[in-house]
Amino acid sequence: MDGSENAEIALEYALENFPDASVSVLHVIGVPSSMLGRATGLALADNIDDDAAERAEPVFERAREIAGERDREIETVVGFGHPARNIIDRAADYDTVVIGTHGADRGRATRRFLVGNVAETVSKRAPVSVIIVR
Repeated sequence: MDGSENAEIALEYALENFPDASVSVLHVIGVPSSMLGRATGLALADNIDDDAAERAEPVFERAREIAGERDREIETVVGFGHPARNIIDRAADYDTVVIGTHGADRGRATRRFLVGNVAETVSKRAPVSVIIVR
């Protein structure tokens, strides 16, 4: 989940269509580099894990609200790096990946050019079923 509306819709879909499943919400923090502006601040953090957890908390708070509206609980996981690679690397630990069609960078043409479409990459490379929710 990246804080986008489509990510919220994907979570709602997962909770409603897999009522007996354990649901994990992943938020990926980019690693520091000249291409990932906000993530560069991690390089200056005293404790990278604590800083990443703090950055992810607003996304997880919203995810917990969505789950709570449906009397469900979720697990939250913070990842580091490129979102698609992170999802793909973790996918084998799950039965299904549910992802929104476009994330928070939807309108940024340069971002899409540089890293590609996360949902498309995940759907092509994940070792488990992928449901892309619009």
